[in-house]
Amino acid sequence: MNNVKMEYHSSVLTVKNMVCSRCIKVVKDELLKNNIEFKKIDLGKISFNKELSIEEIKSINTILKIEGFEIVETFEAKIISQIKTVVIENIHHKKHQLLNQNYSAFLASKIGLNYSQLSKIFSDLEKNTIEKYIILQKIERVKELLVYNELTLSQISYDLNYSSPQHLSRQFKKVTGLTPSEYKKQSSRKKLDTI
Repeated sequence: MNNVKMEYHSSVLTVKNMVCSRCIKVVKDELLKNNIEFKKIDLGKISFNKELSIEEIKSINTILKIEGFEIVETFEAKIISQIKTVVIENIHHKKHQLLNQNYSAFLASKIGLNYSQLSKIFSDLEKNTIEKYIILQKIERVKELLVYNELTLSQISYDLNYSSPQHLSRQFKKVTGLTPSEYKKQSSRKKLDTI
């Protein structure tokens, strides 16, 4: 797939690195502060009531860059942003349900491309696999749930679609170097937008 520039007259902008509720708040505050009217802000996306001109988009991009965000310009970058948004919404916000699907079928159905295309685009640009990204997001969610101390490891395992608490524990230790109980004692988390 070649690096095709997206059509730049749009009423919806895809925004890179806008992956958490704090990010949405920052973007919203910046747009309001700069008197830029918008319709809705979601993870990775800003909707407007009208088509934006190239000048308006450049202005918005300049404002967003100051806060560490950027308007996505290429087809591939937009796909990566969509993949990350769907994964984060599923794991951290339970906005989507897998409904007995594996992640490859789930992502393909949500984004509208076959999984091999999604996987190639993601791996080529991110230098990481979708699977590893999903694992990192799951581990961050496990950390959060461990710190809250409201669910058992079995409940967390079930909630995040692990085959067993032992599988979750092995994966957790492989990624963090700690068992879930060791982590619980020292508890520190990364922010979603730094992963």
